Amino acid sequence: MELAQLRYFVAVVEEGGFTRAGARLHVSQPGVSAQVAQLERELGQRLLDRSGRRVTPTEAGRAVLSYARAALAAVEGVRRTAEEFSGLLRGRVALGLVPGAAGAVVDGFDVVEVLGAFHDEHPGVEIALSEDTSERMLAALLRGELDLAVVGLAGETPPGVSCQVVLDEPLVAAVRADDPLVAAAVDGGIPLSALRGRALISLPWGTGLRGVLERACAQAGFAPRVDFEAAAPAVLVRLAARGLGVAVVPSGAESGASPRAAGAGNDTDTDSGSGSGSGSAGLCALRITEPGLTGRVALAWRTDGPPGPAARKLLGRLRSGAPGRPAP
Repeated sequence: MELAQLRYFVAVVEEGGFTRAGARLHVSQPGVSAQVAQLERELGQRLLDRSGRRVTPTEAGRAVLSYARAALAAVEGVRRTAEEFSGLLRGRVALGLVPGAAGAVVDGFDVVEVLGAFHDEHPGVEIALSEDTSERMLAALLRGELDLAVVGLAGETPPGVSCQVVLDEPLVAAVRADDPLVAAAVDGGIPLSALRGRALISLPWGTGLRGVLERACAQAGFAPRVDFEAAAPAVLVRLAARGLGVAVVPSGAESGASPRAAGAGNDTDTDSGSGSGSGSAGLCALRITEPGLTGRVALAWRTDGPPGPAARKLLGRLRSGAPGRPAP
């Protein structure tokens, strides 16, 4: 049994197929397939189910997987420890991001700028970026598949995860200027109950913002009617501008929507104060009140800290560049 075989097996499971595993490892698909097949012959067990569109581990494969990951982690730990004595920082850091986080700059917190500066100082460190829902990334952190993540928070952080909030903004309802909600708004705000029965546009299940919306609506006694989902707030706002519903987004994250001036909610002339345009072409961002909803984005890591020196170093750089505070 060789370490390369274990590495290929783990990659196939995590990527769900031989082709994607080969691309990740910079190895041809036949090479990955041959090495995994050799591992199965040596163990005398079929480790992967190849019958579906996505390759999945068999019962034996699931049992072997944790040991394979532990063996690879142990070898990586030996290598990193030796390199620490030479003063050369190397390794691989897996960083998960909520969609849009890489392109956003919040109160000076710029993920891309931090990563660029870190790479200039430590060119031997490989940084693997991925995007996913917050729920799945928090689970991946606890499993050790991610070292760090920028996630949306719907409530308290799960046990074993520590967070530093980098964005804490009220949620708003972005609607066309000719929507009845605009005329009904008071001081630029609408109660959450005003969204009952309305077609809503929201981030998908598993995101922090969606969790905040679902929980608040349940406490108010109704289920939100989400007709459209998208992974980025900018797309949500574009759908709202098309008249497809009410987009629930963080204040300031909505493109082309501007808050109504105080008192403008009672103005029946929707051509005024419509933000990016007038009449049906404009958008308004209405504060959601009674209760007010808040969207929080946070830098997250395992409470016991990332295992590798490269990930620990990057965590320190990200935390020093983040404006927020520890999350509960």
